[in-house]
Amino acid sequence: MLMDNDEPLTYKDAKNTPDSKRWLDAMKSEMDSMYENQVWTLVDLPEGVKPIECKWVFKKKTDMDGNVQTYKARLVAKGFKQIHGIDYDETFSPVAMVKSIRILLAIAA
Repeated sequence: MLMDNDEPLTYKDAKNTPDSKRWLDAMKSEMDSMYENQVWTLVDLPEGVKPIECKWVFKKKTDMDGNVQTYKARLVAKGFKQIHGIDYDETFSPVAMVKSIRILLAIAA
């Protein structure tokens, strides 16, 4: 199954398209990038724990005329399947206070 702009929805779709070589190259590039940037560390899965599933997301990057320039593939974790207290205990979100931003802007000015 392909999206409206001929982008595959799954790995299987990507392998079965006429552009499969380009999609596979994009996936290899993504994996190489994650390896070079040390995105993860391989460890043994603790007993009784299920790994978080992941999914490939495919996108064609086009120029202003609509011609395909590059094929992008991103490997994303299905974090929405995690359960609080089982898969994680805490969450962190950076928050900027308006007062802090004003001070930084005043110093910069």
